[in-house]
Amino acid sequence: MFGGLFGGSDKAMHPAWIQLSGLDQLNKIKEDSYQKTQVLFKHSTRCPTSTMAYSRLENGWDKKSDVADFHYLDLIRYRDVSNEIANMFSVRHESPQLLVIKNGVCELNASHNQVSVDLVR
Repeated sequence: MFGGLFGGSDKAMHPAWIQLSGLDQLNKIKEDSYQKTQVLFKHSTRCPTSTMAYSRLENGWDKKSDVADFHYLDLIRYRDVSNEIANMFSVRHESPQLLVIKNGVCELNASHNQVSVDLVR
């Protein structure tokens, strides 16, 4: 019951999310960012603020789904991937966090209440 409210495993993800769970995926995301904007959403499944950010992204999805690939990271489960994202893209780890990757670099990152699909261009 509460898992859906707080982003637990029973919450259905939008079908276009690309699950991010391995370090090997990060180089591909960086490479793909030269052709299409890549968006990384680092989600803490234990945090109500993160769940609200997740909902805001999904509610605005249709506005941006054609301009970017959206990657979802459960940072509780895959903390090593979250740490490598911070290292690879030279950003401070935050949660929730949205990173917009273009041409191999993090062009924009936002956290907490600033997370919005409107940041994706």
